[in-house]
Amino acid sequence: MIDRLRLRRGHKLSYELLDCAWQGHVLVGTDAAAIRSTDDLFVRELAGLRWYRCLRCDTWLPRPAPLGPARPYPPERSEIALPLRGRPLRDRYVLRLIAVERTLHVAILAVLAVAVLVFAADKSLLHQDFVRIVTDLQGGVGGPVHTANGGVEHQLTRLFAISTRNLEITGAALAAYAILEGVEAVGLWLGQRWAEYLTFVSTALLVPLEVYEIGHKPTALKAITLAINLAIVVYLIIAKRLFGLRGGARAERDRQQVDAGWPAIERSTPRPTKTSHVTDVHGGRDGAT
Repeated sequence: MIDRLRLRRGHKLSYELLDCAWQGHVLVGTDAAAIRSTDDLFVRELAGLRWYRCLRCDTWLPRPAPLGPARPYPPERSEIALPLRGRPLRDRYVLRLIAVERTLHVAILAVLAVAVLVFAADKSLLHQDFVRIVTDLQGGVGGPVHTANGGVEHQLTRLFAISTRNLEITGAALAAYAILEGVEAVGLWLGQRWAEYLTFVSTALLVPLEVYEIGHKPTALKAITLAINLAIVVYLIIAKRLFGLRGGARAERDRQQVDAGWPAIERSTPRPTKTSHVTDVHGGRDGAT
């Protein structure tokens, strides 16, 4: 009988519990009419009550046996798709955080691309309106109709002087970059290896340009952007073992098997003590029930 299922880790952020809170526990064998001794890794029957172990967060939960038609026994291990846990689950959260950051980029770049293309299409009409508005404003406040080179008017005049062709090229480039960032975001959200490489290359290529920009016109926003991109590059190359570093993709697969495979389930399985009843059950990686 189980006296206590004790917590084997210190109190810290548990990505397993976060995932279970969001998606629900992963219980196996809830539709089985009977259980075998070989199933005690994830389901046990104690004092007439059946307990199921979440394969993600290790919480043990009581559930009644099925009343209607059920399969004879729980599925074999080879039939069970194990959820992510441990470091692979943490990595998925980090990759999805990067995906969210890339999604923000997509929104900004898409707006800029549309604005530039719209401006290129109606530049002559917008230029006429601009000249009329500025002339009326300056005349209304008693200022000169024509100003020297400088200020907002001068900058806008330079903008209108850009050729339509160059504006169209700029808009197309912004749109293409937005699509690239969107592809990165989707791939990272799904945990695809190719997306990690694509994100690393596209981000690393921007770092020298960002360093140059900070050296000439430093701002807090540029510094924050550079810090974020450097963190992404370092994380991908080291933690995700890109380009064969630290064993490459094979070592990444082996680590996932160790942290999220059946060996990890077996290592964290509590062993029953010889008592006559269940006095307390603490499940999960932080002791939550």
